[in-house]
Amino acid sequence: MFRKLIVTSATWITVPIRLALAAVFIGHGAQKVLGSFGGHGLSAWTSGAAPFGFMKPAWLWLGLAAFSELIGGLLVLLGLFTRVGAFFIGCTMLVAVLGPHWPQGFIAKGGYEYPLALFAMCLALVIGGGGQASVDRALTGSGAGGRRR
Repeated sequence: MFRKLIVTSATWITVPIRLALAAVFIGHGAQKVLGSFGGHGLSAWTSGAAPFGFMKPAWLWLGLAAFSELIGGLLVLLGLFTRVGAFFIGCTMLVAVLGPHWPQGFIAKGGYEYPLALFAMCLALVIGGGGQASVDRALTGSGAGGRRR
């Protein structure tokens, strides 16, 4: 199970996707959790309203979203459990698309095109894994010649 979770190919295609996604989510997660980059921090973030009525208590769901962004971003950056990090970020983006951004429309101020693009990047990493230059690749023991069985 563990090996299936981290196995990845020798591709370099996922590296720019990983780095861009990590930069966005480490920054946004740090705003929400740490108050960095002009953010208000975790207590302010978790005092807000959850996007859906079934998400109770709201502070729990908002806290999970904030930590999913920060920790998921760090995992994606390192390429360590890339699929797990991308899955957590992807879940957060799916909620963002279907919740607060959907009513604004596709291309509009606050529209869902940006979180949809981020969700697609997450989906690509969930499918493809970390690729080259990832801790996942190093942990599988795969060299430049391909997967070791």
